[in-house]
Amino acid sequence: MFKQASPPKPVLRSIAVVLAAIVAIAMPSLIYATDFGLSAAEFASDGNSTLRAEGYAFSIWGLIYTALSAYAIYQILPATANGRWLDRLAWPSVVSMTGCGLWLFASAIDAKAATVAIIAISAGALVVAFWRAGDVGHASLRQAIFILWPLGLLAGWLTIATAINLLTVLTAWEVITPQTAPIWAGAGIAAVVLIGLAVTNRTRLLAYPLPIAWGLAAVYVAEQSDKPQIAMVAAAGSALLLAFALFRVLRGRTQAVAPS
Repeated sequence: MFKQASPPKPVLRSIAVVLAAIVAIAMPSLIYATDFGLSAAEFASDGNSTLRAEGYAFSIWGLIYTALSAYAIYQILPATANGRWLDRLAWPSVVSMTGCGLWLFASAIDAKAATVAIIAISAGALVVAFWRAGDVGHASLRQAIFILWPLGLLAGWLTIATAINLLTVLTAWEVITPQTAPIWAGAGIAAVVLIGLAVTNRTRLLAYPLPIAWGLAAVYVAEQSDKPQIAMVAAAGSALLLAFALFRVLRGRTQAVAPS
């Protein structure tokens, strides 16, 4: 009997992933080089009084862009098999990476409503895809390194960025007032932590909660002087998410190797 050939790699999908990665990675440099519109910091400046993260937190984009570059190259290689993870995550990753570039353009022209819609869709596309894909424990090491971790990092960071972006825009629109700001900030942190816990519990992907915890730690640093209570909520959320993620991942591995 002849061995059945594996299905061919979808060429259009592979090219779309590469193009979307280029959009995500090149857009910041393009906007900076052309001095086009507002910077991300300038865009947020009129609405960041409710909840903000210390500037160093955004250095995580360097890691994310590097990981996305590796993912884009890996998935288009002829030797890369077309399998479960690419089937479930490739097109959502195209949406998310394209959205990263579009968000920078929208923020540069101060299109506040557009930034909220773009980042929510970008985050939702990957988070829902990971939720549907389920437990990543059976993925190979290569799949984890080149597919799951790059996209997990992006999904995690977009999760907390969506909350901060929404609060920033609502503050700029004066929907959030100084009196209600603590409630909104606490609710935003709680929502992010709950989503992080739920997705981590379902997927056991450590790459997803780490950027959320990183962002919450940066919120603590930024707010500890002016809003100590909000800062402590952010710190507690970060610690809880990290502790649960480590417990969930390590417990899953222990169960996997335990004798039946």
